Amino acid sequence: MKGSLIVVGFFVIGLLGGIEKMVPSWLLDGDVSFVALCGLLLFVGLGIGLNPEMKKEVRSLSPRMALLPVVTIIGSWLGALLIWTVLHRTLSDCMAINSGFAYYSLSSIFITEYRGAELGTIALLANIIREMLTLLGAPLMARWFGPLAPISAGGATTMDTTLPILSQTVGQRYIALSIYHGFVVDFTVPFLVSWWCMV
Repeated sequence: MKGSLIVVGFFVIGLLGGIEKMVPSWLLDGDVSFVALCGLLLFVGLGIGLNPEMKKEVRSLSPRMALLPVVTIIGSWLGALLIWTVLHRTLSDCMAINSGFAYYSLSSIFITEYRGAELGTIALLANIIREMLTLLGAPLMARWFGPLAPISAGGATTMDTTLPILSQTVGQRYIALSIYHGFVVDFTVPFLVSWWCMV
């Protein structure tokens, strides 16, 4: 939750700086965003690669539970399809935003690079809201829809920011599944967001 508020804070500072024209011209260069994106991907890869527990966690999952990330992705896309019917946006825009799976920092940078700042801002806010809803609504989701619901709702965040609340809400026995789910969904974000942006 604290991390989300920090990101929103930087977004607001950037927004105000842009409105007041207080931004150095070199920051407006597209190369700066690209370098930041490459750095972010480097650290995401390092974080995943340095996790020695991942192989052990994956081996302990049943084949049925191993499909949860696929169900999350398909369910998210079905939700985007429903939203698309009432919004004045292209289907690929809605799918790209939804393919962030609450990984707001990475997905919003990709979408800004491919589709512009307006859609990137929408992606940032939509994915922060998804994370916040998971953090705040996990107990109700688990009670109404079962223990897998808050894990799916958390998208890519289930191996880090939403893991503590998931542990409290659905119990210790779902921690391995949450980490695996977050890892797989997290891994798909750059590919799926880029693909929908290029469609």
